This record gives sequence, C-alpha cells and structure tokens, in this order.
Amino acid sequence: MNISNNVNSAIVSGTIGIKRASEGIAQNTSNLASLSSFSAPTSDPQEFLANATLNQLSAIKQVLPQGSEGITSNLVGLSINLTNAQASTKVVETASGTVGTILDLLA
Repeated sequence: MNISNNVNSAIVSGTIGIKRASEGIAQNTSNLASLSSFSAPTSDPQEFLANATLNQLSAIKQVLPQGSEGITSNLVGLSINLTNAQASTKVVETASGTVGTILDLLA
C-alpha cells in the first residue's frame, strides 16, 4: 500500500471539490442576483408603465413552469455547494493532518 499516493489523491480530490463548490456558489449567487434586479423608476409616465408591465410579465414568467432555474433551485444549489465546500475542506484538513503525523513518525 502506497500511503503517499493515497494522501496525494485525498488532497487533490479535496482541492478539486473546493474549487467546484466555489464555482457553484459563484454561479448560484450570480443567478440569484440577476433574478432580483429591477430597473430604476423613471419620471416619464409612459416609460414607467412600460417598465412596470415588463416587470410583471417577468414575474409571471418566473412563476410558470419552465426549464430555467428559479430562486428556490438557486438557494438549494447554494446550500448544496456550501455543504460540498465544507466536506472537501474536511478532506483536505484530514489529509494534511495525516501528512503531519507521518512526518512526525519519520522524524
């Protein structure tokens, strides 16, 4: 059994997991930010009514079943990615501790 390869694999797997979780968190927060952005009101009544109509249509579109992600799926994705990041961090910490123990034993 080659301990060095197992520890290296754990560190690499943990690091990749952290990177993927970080990318997922960034994507989910970006999606949530774009869902919550609204245009600023204008002083022109016609433009204001046109924007209000477009905002209402966007809100209705978000309620209707569709393939794109909504607030709930992005919040769930954010939670899952946070849990994955925490788990991957634990893997890296454990592997790092194992390396430290091995070095102590060899010293």
